Amino acid sequence: MLHSLLADPLQLALACFVAFSVSIVGGLAGYGTGLILPAFLAPIVGVGNVIPVMAVAMFFNNASRVGVFRHAIQWPHVRRLLLLGLPACLIGAYSYTLLNTRFIALLLGTFLLLSVPLRRLFNRAQVQLSSGAELGAGAFFGFVNGILPGAGVFLIAILLHAGLTGSAVVATDAVVSVVMGFSKVVLFGSLAALDLQLGLTGLLIGVCTIPGAFIARALIRRLSASIHVWIMELAVIVGAVTLLWRGINNV
Repeated sequence: MLHSLLADPLQLALACFVAFSVSIVGGLAGYGTGLILPAFLAPIVGVGNVIPVMAVAMFFNNASRVGVFRHAIQWPHVRRLLLLGLPACLIGAYSYTLLNTRFIALLLGTFLLLSVPLRRLFNRAQVQLSSGAELGAGAFFGFVNGILPGAGVFLIAILLHAGLTGSAVVATDAVVSVVMGFSKVVLFGSLAALDLQLGLTGLLIGVCTIPGAFIARALIRRLSASIHVWIMELAVIVGAVTLLWRGINNV
């Protein structure tokens, strides 16, 4: 909980540093922040509270990317992805509140572990999405995004296969994620799954991610993607194994 986080300066500093660091990766690749942070937040806020806290943190993280990359937003794609994606996201978020913590840990760990080969598979697939297919893909992403953190890997794949590249992918992803993230915060708050302590924890983590978007903008044209992708995948695998261990041992 928040009081335990503030009572341990080292844990607080580590959480802020990890949030800041992975936000740079997320700003460069368009995803990654939501994949890595849950493994670090689980011991602090509890596995069952990861999604509500991440909803707040990622709202600020994505909002900062909207501001930085706002000129590259592709609004027709935003509208298509949200038309069915937003209600699907709310359904997924509500479903999350009905799960027990052990199942959540196993679900998060499995998803994180599978996200590495899934990302590589999506990158190899040469598929161009039509407008209608993009609507359906948005609904799929919305549900997954509501129930799991780090679902940005799917959204990035959708945008790439819809023909977007470079900053347009990062910007459009950020807008869709902000809208869905805000809807999840409202839903969790109304269902008492997000109290003041958890909300402030998410706020603290989210604020720490904001500078990363500006650093990512400065690096995005200079840095090769291969190095930070390998680092991110390693962190994701370690986090996935940790969550699976917690779920299997019910801790």
